[in-house]
Amino acid sequence: MRKGDQGAADLPSVGEAPAKPEEAEAEPFTDSSLFAHWGQELSPEGRRVALKQFQYYGYNAYLSDRLPLDRPLPDLRPSGCRNLSFPESLPEVSIVFIFVNEALSVLLRSIHSAIERTPPHLLKEIILVDDNSSNEELKEKLTEYVDKVNGQKPGFIKVVRHSKQEGLIRSRVSGWRVATAPVVALFDAHVEFNVGWAEPVLTRIKENRKRIISPSFDNIKYDNFEIEEYPLAAQGFDWELWCRYLNPPKAWWKLENSTAPIRSPALIGCFIVDRQYFQEIGLLDEGMEVYGGENVELGIRVWQCGGSVEVLPCSRIAHIERAHKPYTEDLTAHVRRNALRVAEVWMDEFKSHVYMAWNIPQEDSGIDIGDITARKALRKQLKCKTFRWYLVSVYPEMRMYSDIVAYGVVRSSPLGLHADTESKARQRPRVRGKDRRSLQPPIPQNVYYTSSQQIHVGVLSPTIDDDDNRCLVDVNSRPRLIECSYAKAKRMKLHWQFSQLGPVGSSTWKKVRVRAEV
Repeated sequence: MRKGDQGAADLPSVGEAPAKPEEAEAEPFTDSSLFAHWGQELSPEGRRVALKQFQYYGYNAYLSDRLPLDRPLPDLRPSGCRNLSFPESLPEVSIVFIFVNEALSVLLRSIHSAIERTPPHLLKEIILVDDNSSNEELKEKLTEYVDKVNGQKPGFIKVVRHSKQEGLIRSRVSGWRVATAPVVALFDAHVEFNVGWAEPVLTRIKENRKRIISPSFDNIKYDNFEIEEYPLAAQGFDWELWCRYLNPPKAWWKLENSTAPIRSPALIGCFIVDRQYFQEIGLLDEGMEVYGGENVELGIRVWQCGGSVEVLPCSRIAHIERAHKPYTEDLTAHVRRNALRVAEVWMDEFKSHVYMAWNIPQEDSGIDIGDITARKALRKQLKCKTFRWYLVSVYPEMRMYSDIVAYGVVRSSPLGLHADTESKARQRPRVRGKDRRSLQPPIPQNVYYTSSQQIHVGVLSPTIDDDDNRCLVDVNSRPRLIECSYAKAKRMKLHWQFSQLGPVGSSTWKKVRVRAEV
């Protein structure tokens, strides 16, 4: 038993792979990012086993099995956090870990760090939600570990096992339903808690139960499990509703206090919430599938419906960012579907931005987003504000696109350059060009036609500080893609005449034909 294990079950022995990974064929060692900064001293057999586990888990489970569960973490909190004082009376917290086919050692380290780095009088229970894992080590060996811990503290760890895979979104809700503490922390099962994480979170929720809190995240590197410090950040999203880190707002910097809560438009994924308020605000959207978008939807909903979202610099948690996600082969399809649900319920006239970002027609998209009647009723019941209010008041950094009248996506073609949407409908946007080399866009690329007669190529820039778009420019009667801001500053020929199924042309060049979704 390792020091501080509190009766941990035996981990897989050296060289032992879990039940599932041996089905994966090992790729050549030199082609794997796993060995870029780790494992040079391993034998060929050790590399083979490590690579199989890496292909399965998306992180170095081979190394994790050889690290102590009670390994120390560097204290990465801002220095002022150590001088803060907190109320003696704080609400208890239930910590929920959700997982499917997680490496046992990674899961146990998550549990162990939560126990060791949360004051005992504040941690009421730990809840494990197994979303129908197939790994045998997550059955018998995990049960042994839970039984030993509960033998010392009866009922402290509760296990929920799904009989079928529900996805990570519904798994979080399953954990919340079992929780009994006033506050619930919903986490992935590949994290490590740092010292002093709980007190600042519970203090802020005690002060205002309508706050949803995210810790500040650091990175556990997937290859060597070293801790990489991440800068303090708010959490937002782009128009595809992928979450992203943001610079803290200007108001936070003006405080000149690195311990102050950071106002955040959205959530990256793991968060802490008042248990009853989470129900009142509508939990997570269980009509979503698998993973992706639920954290953005929750952040938007909380803000529009009277709550708030904060990131706390003094609460730090390290999280493994996998090299690849093992629980679905097509994560993008789920995120896209979930994003459209968010758009249709919460984003009012700005839902067009989500369709544009994904290059999907707003009519007859061919994507079944499920029944959203209950979610619309929830919005009405909660008397929520508009999405325009949210953009102006909460996420002013988000770039709005009110001047786009047509859009598509550029793809390569042996006949030249053309553009299509991903729609199954017959009305597909199409752009063709005779001289493909003169345009040279990375393929695929989004293309947008604006009311000011400009053709932009590139994704919708998510914030006003980002502008990666290039514009189609007439240069000596030849089409060129040039950074839009540069072309505007130089007063280059940016304006193109367009009509549906007709030519797009400038005064000197008419070689592109466009059909676009309007």
